[in-house]
Amino acid sequence: MATASPAADGGRGRPWEGGLVPWPPAPPLTLPWTWMGPSWGQHPGHWGIPALTEPSASPAASLGIFEVRRVLDASGCSMLAPLQTGAARFSSYLLSRARKVLGSHLFSPCGVPEFCSISTRKLAAHGFGASMAAMVSFPPQRYHYFLVLDFEATCDKPQIHPQEIIEFPILKLNGRTMEIESTFHMYVQPVVHPQLTPFCTELTGIIQAMVDGQPSLQQVLERVDEWMAKEGLLDPNVKSIFVTCGDWDLKVMLPGQCQYLGLPIADYFKQWINLKKAYSFAMGCWPKNGLLDMNKGLSLQHIGRPHSGIDDCKNIANIMKTLAYRGFIFKQTSKPF
Repeated sequence: MATASPAADGGRGRPWEGGLVPWPPAPPLTLPWTWMGPSWGQHPGHWGIPALTEPSASPAASLGIFEVRRVLDASGCSMLAPLQTGAARFSSYLLSRARKVLGSHLFSPCGVPEFCSISTRKLAAHGFGASMAAMVSFPPQRYHYFLVLDFEATCDKPQIHPQEIIEFPILKLNGRTMEIESTFHMYVQPVVHPQLTPFCTELTGIIQAMVDGQPSLQQVLERVDEWMAKEGLLDPNVKSIFVTCGDWDLKVMLPGQCQYLGLPIADYFKQWINLKKAYSFAMGCWPKNGLLDMNKGLSLQHIGRPHSGIDDCKNIANIMKTLAYRGFIFKQTSKPF
């Protein structure tokens, strides 16, 4: 399929192997339109999927994945229908169940987004599983989990040195569904400048009582490691990566404070995805005002208050889910340490 530059298609394309291809395609209604649920063979042995022995094999049959085809019925109306795929045969039992559950939603004058938002929910509600519904909606990502992180730190005008992390939130985002599965959230006691400035409180919404008596950064990092282990994120067979809004959190803030305090930095903090870069790849423009510009560009409502670490993480997760729904594949943007 021919590719198009971000400027050529207004940033609405689907990045794939170095180029943007129109997504979704919009052929004339006289032609059948087919979209295949993505194969998850790139993650053999995970998500409850048996390891595959042949590249062409697909776990679709075991998960209830089927082909969705937009065709014209005898009266000339547009319709969406689940059909068996060539890669993996969809069992006649599951196929009949899917048709029964979807009912009139198989016949819709609208496009695939309506099918994804309504019909997949109906399928999931009748025992087909959330993973099946998600696979119909999202292309496969390269990571099992995205760890969304956004620090808040001590600050003032003019800036104080050294800055110290005072809020440490992480959201564990499932790479298949782009839904939040777990949350780590702690406030941190600053030690060099233990008293928060009025500017810091006004900017972040963090008051003195929220950090007084809280664990030190060293203790919080130990608890992060415990949380990572409990969530299965330290398993070498599980691919996860941090996601931040910019490079500051993991390139400047955490390494700088750890160096000042003489603390080691875990390897999992040494690679990440800068959401600003990912957004610019997907949309063809740089978000000068960070989350505010990204939410505006994607017509999303801003969640919570700006510069609240946990709220910023929720906005990042929402932006990622929206980009994934549009077909964007997230890749590491940081350079190796």
